[in-house]
Amino acid sequence: MPPADDREQPDRIAQIQQEWRRERPDLDPSPQGVIGRLHRVALALTERLVAVYAEFGLSEGEFDVLATLRRAGEPYERAAGELADHTMVTTGGLTKRVDRLEARGLVERRTEASDARRRLVRLTPEGRDLIDRAIAAHLAGEHRIVGGLGATDAASLEQILTRWLRLLEER
Repeated sequence: MPPADDREQPDRIAQIQQEWRRERPDLDPSPQGVIGRLHRVALALTERLVAVYAEFGLSEGEFDVLATLRRAGEPYERAAGELADHTMVTTGGLTKRVDRLEARGLVERRTEASDARRRLVRLTPEGRDLIDRAIAAHLAGEHRIVGGLGATDAASLEQILTRWLRLLEER
């Protein structure tokens, strides 16, 4: 017997939609099919990704800071304001993350020579080593997760999500 199509098996979201259709036939719960599942996918992904960060003793936010610095290229530093923009956190939230990473010897702060008011955050060699190992494990995990979809579905989903995100961010 061939495997059942995923759409044939009702999941919790389908049950919720069915209940709303029964209780409020005047409403269309069809968006829940996308949004509800996307929300559950995001929660499941976060759970898996955070587990990888924890293997390296990092929180999600700390991983984000180290990865942002590593992506900057040599000398693996960014101005504090730029770092906040790239990590999508407030400068106050960033300060706490950087404090923790600095206490662990993974980043260091310095003042820019041309402007004493401008603070730079730089990866230490220990921080670079840690993020290089963590990003390799992170991407291997992402490959496993996305690999379950198959190349065609993954590429289609990426295009759809790219377009949808652009629409949401325009507003």
